[in-house]
Amino acid sequence: MRELTLTLPVEEAYDEELLRARITEALNREGAVWVDYQLLKRSVDARRRPIKGRVVVRAFEEPAEREALAPQRVPQRPLPERGTPTLLIIGAGPAGLFAALRALSLGVKPVILERGRSVRERRRDLAKLNRTGEVNPHSNYCFGEGGAGTYSDGKLYTRAKKRGAVKLILQLLADHGAPPEICYEAHPHIGTNRLPKVIASIREAIIEQGGEVRFDAHVDSLIIKETGGERRAVGVTLSSGEALTAELGVILATGHSARDVFEMLIRQGVEVERKPFALGVRIEHPQALIDQIQYHGPRPEPLGSASYKLVTQASGRGVFSFCMCPGGIIAPASTGPGEVVVNGWSPYKRNGRFANSGLVVAVDDDDFEPFKRHGALKALAFQRSVEERAFQVAQQTLKASQEEGASLLTAPAQRLEDFLKGRSSSSLPDCSYVPGLVSAPLQELLPSAVTRRLREALKTFGETMRGYRSQDALLVGVESRTSSPVRIPRSRERLEHPTVQGLFPCGEGAGYAGGIMSAALDGVKCAEAATGAVSAEDDAWAEFVL
Repeated sequence: MRELTLTLPVEEAYDEELLRARITEALNREGAVWVDYQLLKRSVDARRRPIKGRVVVRAFEEPAEREALAPQRVPQRPLPERGTPTLLIIGAGPAGLFAALRALSLGVKPVILERGRSVRERRRDLAKLNRTGEVNPHSNYCFGEGGAGTYSDGKLYTRAKKRGAVKLILQLLADHGAPPEICYEAHPHIGTNRLPKVIASIREAIIEQGGEVRFDAHVDSLIIKETGGERRAVGVTLSSGEALTAELGVILATGHSARDVFEMLIRQGVEVERKPFALGVRIEHPQALIDQIQYHGPRPEPLGSASYKLVTQASGRGVFSFCMCPGGIIAPASTGPGEVVVNGWSPYKRNGRFANSGLVVAVDDDDFEPFKRHGALKALAFQRSVEERAFQVAQQTLKASQEEGASLLTAPAQRLEDFLKGRSSSSLPDCSYVPGLVSAPLQELLPSAVTRRLREALKTFGETMRGYRSQDALLVGVESRTSSPVRIPRSRERLEHPTVQGLFPCGEGAGYAGGIMSAALDGVKCAEAATGAVSAEDDAWAEFVL
């Protein structure tokens, strides 16, 4: 058994037959007979022509060697009908779903409460949202089964250092229908068109193993029991009036847009903190242009649409691309009336005409100061004010132009060069945003500190990527849901809230994750903390990770 790294032309690195031939050729130079290999990692080096593929493989002399290293499956152990402790999980995003899977592996019954609908019903709500601009506050691009990540390309890249845990999450996603290459591609993704089936499969597995998943279950308040000066979360009350309790407490995995949950916590005396985040716009280019820039010419046939990642400092703050979607679509991410929010997603093949990305500036207490009366929610109030201003600017412009039949989610937009020069765009290029655009000066709705730094960064990025400052480059406002504007504190060891025992803040909404993978990993950690995970020698998950 041996590991081997090969640098090959991309035509060979991405063709199964040619790749096998090159691997066999390299291994057999030593006179050994290698019967099989496993792809560990594959990446692209497109810094210059000719573009290369870098492949890391593990080769085997005997079939039994590969079988011995095959990914271990977490055994499905049906829960006993009686006496099984329960754990409430608020939210069916990646944090909540993987918390439930982990709880089941530890002999605990998870009960997931999702305010939104199943992926099938959620799709109908999204179709209506795009068509009419009507937002269902509980079922939209941010809320519903699978969370916001379900309709945001399904990117699985993470900087997490616990590689065993990362491999396990990827393998579980592949087991439930994700493309198998996510286990070895350097920047894996599932695609918005495929991810709903994966999410539904995970939900079915949770139910089959004895867990419970409830939709349209909007949590109205926590049930907090006070004994001897200590407070403990023992359950929740739903908006229907139904009360639910659980022996092991509550995992709070609501996502970054559950504003009513943050407000509920404050009403109930549960400490929350304001958290800096990032704010800006979506920028869209023709995908062919990004391909030309990144591949230094026409896109090589084996490779998909090119992506990019940009970061710089502008007047002392970070400005960076966010959630880059090759061959993707700009989508409306509003969660309530009277606001305009945009995000992006890509299908699995990433074969659309356009490339879009968030382009955002870090914002902090200096920006939140006008909203200090909102206390711990001042960052949220700042975020909301920008989204409402985007709505107002778009609707006022539509009214002035007397345009009929416009959507309530019509977004303000501006050509990149016009934004840099502070002038309105007389026309807008084609765009993937379905609800429609209106030409509007984005500098009138973005805070001046954000506008100034975006302009500075765009000039820098135009030098970094020659052609990025294209006349066809379009800015669409606003990109504001980059992360939660609130952090719910928790202890480092037990992951419990410091003043409410049995409450486990979790995932992106609590301020401890930033994407599908990190949220899933945090869900696993919180389930282990809530259940008091068993020792490694008795636990298939821990055995795999270690």
